[in-house]
Parts: sequence; structure tokens; C-alpha cells
Amino acid sequence: MSQIMENPKGGCVLAGINAVLGAIDRVCPVYHSGPGCCMQTTAADQGQSGHKNSCFVSSVSIPSSNMLEKEVVFGGTDKLRSTIKGAIDIIDADAYFVLTGCTAGIIGDDIVSVTEEFTQEGYKVYPIETPGFAGDSNLGYEIIWNTLIDKVIKKDVQKDDRLVNIFGIVPYHDPFWSGTLEEIERILTQLGLRVNTFFTKHQGIKDIENCSAAALNIIINPWLFKGPAKRFEDKFGVKSIRVPGLFVGATDTTAFVRQVSDALDLDRELTESVIKKEEDYVYSYLAQAIGVVSWKRYAVVADASNAVGITRYLANDFSFTPVLVIISEPIFRPEDKKRIINEISRLEYARPPKVIFATDQYEINEAIRNEEEEITLLIGSSNEREVALEKDIQFILGAFPVNERLIFNRTYAGYRGSLTFTEDLYDNL
Repeated sequence: MSQIMENPKGGCVLAGINAVLGAIDRVCPVYHSGPGCCMQTTAADQGQSGHKNSCFVSSVSIPSSNMLEKEVVFGGTDKLRSTIKGAIDIIDADAYFVLTGCTAGIIGDDIVSVTEEFTQEGYKVYPIETPGFAGDSNLGYEIIWNTLIDKVIKKDVQKDDRLVNIFGIVPYHDPFWSGTLEEIERILTQLGLRVNTFFTKHQGIKDIENCSAAALNIIINPWLFKGPAKRFEDKFGVKSIRVPGLFVGATDTTAFVRQVSDALDLDRELTESVIKKEEDYVYSYLAQAIGVVSWKRYAVVADASNAVGITRYLANDFSFTPVLVIISEPIFRPEDKKRIINEISRLEYARPPKVIFATDQYEINEAIRNEEEEITLLIGSSNEREVALEKDIQFILGAFPVNERLIFNRTYAGYRGSLTFTEDLYDNL
């Protein structure tokens, strides 16, 4: 490697795929890799996501060929074949996905021909060539969806003008993914929509197979899923809208509701009635806490989507002053960086904060330490707690990785999630 990174947030591409498959009901990954990959890739994302892991198969329970020197020299397809057969015999899954680790990727084992043997026998076994060195967890999210689009999702499905698909929220790589998807579904069902979250409500391979029936794909992320979205539209004719960051609080959630309503040409009167009811719910609670509200100068360290949502909520809905925002995931396309900066800078009641893109923990800590303006509140991950203690800054644990608490369906997103976030702001009064 050309450089060393301190405390990377997430794992390799294989870890990202493992996280997605672990969140789909009754789906089994099968690793064609060296010993340890199952446990390490699970630990990289699931293991740092509020202590919540896949309840079907995860970590050391994932079937693996456990390639050793013999397989490296002579090839490991025979061992892979027996591993897949063993997985089918022992694990009653609805689908199996064969993933290649770095070892198999380097020697070039032909996993496609092996999986086709099982496909011809009627089993749902799909190959994904995914050596870990190919990229990070976010790329894994895109690769698995490209595979699902190419190999799993059905083309000739009757369209449903009330069905929508949610993309852009990466399970486990976002510790709040379950609660966030539940809040999104709660809001959209009030508009008369049916929602494919893919990772909640025990949704599984059948929901994925039939998701081409959707009238709209909703991408909730400022940069992720660009390639798969085009692939989905070209193959199935389903258009996409992009929400350029997670919506937190009434202002941005209301904008999201109207964006979806306009895209699907929904009844305007119904849309506005839902907005009125949800905003009243939020503001009636906030009105009860006027006496405890205090002013903060804040910094945010998070992935792009959560950084956008948290920054905008605290500035627009809460009138706090943003000082510094650090995007802690690798962003490569200039147009994506421009979109992220625009969303963070386009604030109603505050001047734009300084925006830094940094993935190395040393660089992140130094940016916080050396910030000339005073910071009195820091929202970040478990990795930033130490620098917050060092500078005596109030700290809120609100981004991946999360190692200090258990998270089930907690979220900061949407209307109701913003109330949870606001409670956390004042949990140490």
C-alpha cells in the first residue's frame, strides 16, 4: 500500500456486500476466501454498527471454503463446490450468493461455472466476484445491487403505480439504518404508497425479484448508487429521484415529502394534510422544551448523507451555528463533492461552515484540534469521542462506527427521529 490509514471507517468491498446480504431475510453468503474473511468482514461493518448483527448467518457461521496454500497452488473450485453443497444441505436459505475474497481474486478461480452447476439443478445460487482489494464498503453496496439488477430482479413484472423502492441507506454501515427505513416507510405509507425498504419487515429475495414493478426509485444519498440507478432505469424503465442527503427534522422532511409527491403526481391535498399533521406533531413537542434550549457552535464528523442531514437540521430548525463539517468517507467524483458542499452550505439561518473531506482519523482529529473557531458541540462516531474529551466539547454519538451502545430501531431521520436527536442534545442536563 502507498499509505497507511488510521482507523478506517468500514471495511473492504466484501464487507459492504456482506452487510447488505446480512440485512436481507433468509439470504446466505458463501465465501470463497481465506480463513478469517468471514469474521473480519462482519466485524468491519456489522460489528461496529451498534452491536446489531444479522440473525440469519453472520461472522463465523457464514459458509466458507477457507482457502489455504493447496488451493492457491492448484485452484480451489473443488473446495468451493463442496462448500456450496454443504451450505445448501445445512442452511435453509431462499438464495445463496458466492463471494470471492482477495485470494480467489488473485488466482482467478472460475466461480461462475461452479455456481451454474447448482443453478441448473434449480437452486438460487449467484456468483459475485468481489476481491476485497477492489474497494470499500460503499462500493460493495453498489456491486451487490448491480448483481441483483443483472441476475435476480425480474423484467416482466406488472407495474404498480403506488410502489416505491428506497436506495442509498447502507445497512450496518449506517448504524441507524433500521429505524431510518422504518421512519421513511411510516411517512410514505401515509401518502398511500407501498414501500420496498428491502432490509426491514422481513423483506427477502422475492421482494427483490419483483421490485422492478415500482413506479419510482428514491435514492437517499448525495452521491451513492449513481451507476445502479442508471442500470435499473435502462433495464426496467424505473426512473429515480435523488434526495441529496438524509432529511432530519420538519424542514427537510417536508421538502422530501413534496419531492416524492411531485415525482409521482400524488394528490396535493393529501400530501399537505400529511405534512400538516406531522409538523404539528414535531412542533408541539419542541414547544414544550423552549426553556432548555441553548445555543451551540457545532462540528459534525460523519458520512456525507448523515453530515448533510445533521448539519442542516441544527442550523435551519434549531438555529445552532455550524463551524466545521468533516465528510469521513472517500468521495472521488468532483460533481459529488460539489453537491455535498452545496447542501451543507445552502442554509437558511447560518453562514456556511468549513467543509473538509478526510478519511484518516489522524487528519480528522487534527482538523478538530486546530480549528480556530470555538466548538461547543461535536456530533461524530466512536472514533471522535477521544478528541471531544481532550477539548472538553459536548459529544453526541451519531455516526458510524458506534461501539458504545446497542441500537435497534433508533433514528435521527424524518419527523419523529428529529425529536430523538433533540433529546440526545440535552441528555446530560
